[in-house]
Amino acid sequence: MADPATSVTPYWELTFDADGDPQGRARDRLLAGVRERKVRDLIVFAHGWNNDRSGATRLYDRFLAPVPRLAPAARIGYAGVLWPAMRFSDEPIPDFPRAVAAGAPRRPVVDKDTRHALLETFPGRAILVEQIARLLEQQPPEEAELEEFGRLVLLLVEVVAPGPQELFAADTVAEGVPQSDPEMFAGSSAAACAEFARALADPGSGGQRQDLRIPNPWDGAHELLRQATYYAMKRRAGTVGERGLGRVVGQLAETAPGVRVHLVGHSFGARLVSFALRGLPEGVRTVKSVTLLQGAFSHYAFAARLPHDPRAGGVLQGQQNRVDGPLVCCHSRHDTALGTMYPLASRMAGDSRSVAGSAVRRALGAKWGAMGYGGIAAVPGTRAYTLAEALRAGLPASGCVNVDVSAVVRRGGPPAGAHSDILHEELARLVLAAGRVR
Repeated sequence: MADPATSVTPYWELTFDADGDPQGRARDRLLAGVRERKVRDLIVFAHGWNNDRSGATRLYDRFLAPVPRLAPAARIGYAGVLWPAMRFSDEPIPDFPRAVAAGAPRRPVVDKDTRHALLETFPGRAILVEQIARLLEQQPPEEAELEEFGRLVLLLVEVVAPGPQELFAADTVAEGVPQSDPEMFAGSSAAACAEFARALADPGSGGQRQDLRIPNPWDGAHELLRQATYYAMKRRAGTVGERGLGRVVGQLAETAPGVRVHLVGHSFGARLVSFALRGLPEGVRTVKSVTLLQGAFSHYAFAARLPHDPRAGGVLQGQQNRVDGPLVCCHSRHDTALGTMYPLASRMAGDSRSVAGSAVRRALGAKWGAMGYGGIAAVPGTRAYTLAEALRAGLPASGCVNVDVSAVVRRGGPPAGAHSDILHEELARLVLAAGRVR
């Protein structure tokens, strides 16, 4: 029987651990249920940052609620992916009241909820979590303590061998060798904290300020911890997508070959469903659409060649061809998290050239940009639409498609901006349009 966790039915859940291994009973319920319920179209949704099942299912419930009304004649089933992703307690997530999500004024500390989330996300590292929390609470003025903080954070997020996750951190490959994004720990942690602090103080500047006030570097240290945690989640999302969800979709193609699968992902969940394409067994053509909502990974992930390095390409190059339909990337210029913080973290150790003012985002974004901010880049033939155009005129039958959703994905404050503002009926309509679900 489908899980009664949302108002849409039939609904099933797919739960994966950090290495992409599925919970067997949940997977088996899905495989059997789609046959029993004679599902024709299965929408599979993967969350981004989150702490628990209730937050994820609330997102799925709210986002998918309009679908039965929008496609009343379709035989649609729904699957929610649950995977171990972390959310800091001061970050908004879809369908959380803004007052609750924002909480008290932002302080560079690890509060009780965030500490609990860190312990769940990185089991067995309680001592490291306590040391990190203590430094953030005390905020010692010595630069050496900021360097020590960076060392502790790096130890926290390192992959514990053995395990497959270290293979899934890269967004690009050079001459066949995966290239992880430049890590913020390669240089001075104190300098990284200072740059993050400047970016937080003025989110539109990308780390450069025009006044003489010096932001607290421990604000930047808190952001360093946040970004390092995101780096670990990015790695985990790729693992769960390829080793977990991709294999399950392949099993579904065997047991119910007539079911049309539509993958939807938000934030790092967009990365997860994209890597699921790489995990599909050879010959599987049941994925009919992919919709990426504010995808938190490189805009070059699907590129065969990078403009700044012709020897390198995206780690998912060509995977859009595994979709028997379009791969739709929703992007918004109001997404501060992806417009400033993502590229700043991605290039932190690699490109130290100083740029100022409005040129900052362009300079950072050209090389280190996220697809949820500016769309998929360097993939020939990619079509571009506004949201109104896409809903009015329809979408191409295949290939990469950029849809500017800034008209609806626009609400949110610092540091994330509009990153989680995805609960709009127009976006649910876009998912149906991508998959030609009627």
